[in-house]
Amino acid sequence: MLYWLLKYIILGPWLRLIFRPQVEGREYLPDGGAAIIASNHISFSDSIFMPLMVKRKVTFVAKAEYFTGKGLKGFLIRMFFVGAGTIPVDRSGGRAAQAAIETGLRILREGRLFGIYPEGTRSPDGRLHRGKTGVARLALESGAPVIPVAMLNADEIQPPGKLIPKVKRAKIRFGPPLDFSRYAGMAGDRFIERAVTDEIMYELMTLSGREYIDIYAQKVKALQAKVEPPSRDATQPTATLAA
Repeated sequence: MLYWLLKYIILGPWLRLIFRPQVEGREYLPDGGAAIIASNHISFSDSIFMPLMVKRKVTFVAKAEYFTGKGLKGFLIRMFFVGAGTIPVDRSGGRAAQAAIETGLRILREGRLFGIYPEGTRSPDGRLHRGKTGVARLALESGAPVIPVAMLNADEIQPPGKLIPKVKRAKIRFGPPLDFSRYAGMAGDRFIERAVTDEIMYELMTLSGREYIDIYAQKVKALQAKVEPPSRDATQPTATLAA
């Protein structure tokens, strides 16, 4: 209930009024049935603007630490993720990817929308990075279509590390559903899963107009951390929701 209150009464109307989201391709979103919404990830605001503009509820997963913070900051972060319909996933013991996949499959088998960021984390430089194959595993095991969506300027509205967003029109672009039924029964084949993932990333590159580099975003972040001092705002949470 908190999800719908935030979306239509408490937060959503103000966001629509202030940021006037412009959406292309909304007709590609199904009115019913399971589907995977795969998005690029350039800002914390992605997790706000995209679900706001989808009529149906979009469920994401996020690391469990976002739900266990202390103090006022921890409470506000927890309430945001709870209100956004996010499901916590225990990332201890190296099971983060499998836990996210299992949760996503459960959501899809219930005929719902599951949101995922194939890059696995927020882009550190605005470019589109190599996708992780969890999105392919979800598509192949569930049979659900993948709907690519490009967040076009969320990083201009709320750059990484910034708490207060700029007032600017948010732009979102959905693409036609991708059908991978031709690979039915091939889940677990790493070559097929890589091919499916790369096809999804190509569509995201086309929709977003962003430069693509065939390197994982986590690796880019690790390299940056070795040469750059940590920012004071580097602790801002982000929904790293992909497997």
